[in-house]
Amino acid sequence: MSLRRMVPGLPRQAWWILTGDAVSAFGSGLTLPFFLVYLHNVRGIELGLAGPILSVIAVAGLVGNPLGGLLTDRIGPRQAAVAGLVVAAAGTVGMAGVRSAWQGLVAAVVYGLGVAVTLPSFQALIGICVPRERRSQIFAVQYVMMNAGFSAGGLLAAVLVSASARSFVTLYLLDAATFLAFAALIARSPGGRVPGVRSPAPGERGGYRELLSDRLLLRICVLVVAVFSCGYAQYYSAYPVYAMEEGRLDAAALRLTFLANTGTVIVAQFLVLRLLRSRRRTRAFALSAVLMAAAWTAVLWAAAAGGAAGMAGFAIAMALFAVGETLMAPTVPAIVNDLAPDAARGRYNGVYSLATTLGSIAGPAVAGIALSAGLGAALFAAMALALGLVAVQALRLERHLPDAVNLVAADDRAAGERHEAGAGKREKAGAGNE
Repeated sequence: MSLRRMVPGLPRQAWWILTGDAVSAFGSGLTLPFFLVYLHNVRGIELGLAGPILSVIAVAGLVGNPLGGLLTDRIGPRQAAVAGLVVAAAGTVGMAGVRSAWQGLVAAVVYGLGVAVTLPSFQALIGICVPRERRSQIFAVQYVMMNAGFSAGGLLAAVLVSASARSFVTLYLLDAATFLAFAALIARSPGGRVPGVRSPAPGERGGYRELLSDRLLLRICVLVVAVFSCGYAQYYSAYPVYAMEEGRLDAAALRLTFLANTGTVIVAQFLVLRLLRSRRRTRAFALSAVLMAAAWTAVLWAAAAGGAAGMAGFAIAMALFAVGETLMAPTVPAIVNDLAPDAARGRYNGVYSLATTLGSIAGPAVAGIALSAGLGAALFAAMALALGLVAVQALRLERHLPDAVNLVAADDRAAGERHEAGAGKREKAGAGNE
């Protein structure tokens, strides 16, 4: 199977926007992994203050996500995304000049607010730049490009960073430049009407109260909160601490397990997307939760095994988690965008983004309490159980979702088969002429 056949054929407008997202993710990879190191080691801010400053970035999403969704429906997704990216760039520049805790707090609020506004507007934008049957594809490609960009940024930062403040300032200015580059790409991206998709008309009125009547959206968002708090948030917070303390991994070995995760995402995403064609998104969502639960079970086994077996177990756990991510990426965001009326697409994505933010805030808080009490094993066991319950509830969504929303389209497979059949006929005709 050729790489060209595996990568979905998306319109030029979509590739233009996705490239900007990858550039922005590259910039975030330059700075986010070293955020606490920068504030504490370089700027001399106490860890007791630097930690909450980092948390403020996520907390800003509680305001920024709904605001971004509302702006998307009022002024349009392109304009809202550009505005959010410019604000995020301003916060990043502010972070480069931080000299005290209060300055770091202000910069983090501005940065977090800008990123949070951008997220629902960007999701709405890529949701309308392809027809309904291509939405799973575009969200899958977006997830791969985001991961690749973030990882590449982290690798470059590891080479460029030093103990000097100048090296960190350079990284933050580069990060700000990537936000502005993304804004420019969105602003200048080719437009054009997409068949079967109506762009929401800016200025249409409406708030979030009407969305409360959509119980299906709310059920999905509750499950998203659970997946992010029990899955993604633990990957970033509890897993590194537990793997190093209980699993006795050193920093180099831990990086290898993260590499196993990122590599699996990049390699597996397009293969998973092909396997999902003509299958139900809710079942992929359920399987995603099951695989994340299996990953945490493998983490528990690896910590008990120790040594080379333990190292292999942690790598396998991260690969399992990665496959779960590749199942989540093309399914749930696509469901939300398919459910959304054109006039409320921004707010639907705002609610979905808010659910991811709530999970990202709650997960580390629970992890911190459990790990400080020496209950790491109990934490991962509980998270695995909770993810299993999410899988059950995801399957129950099937009876409420119409097939047009729940099924991953197979149009491109049919097109590929027609292309192959045509090529075969041409070969036979050529042989006959000979």
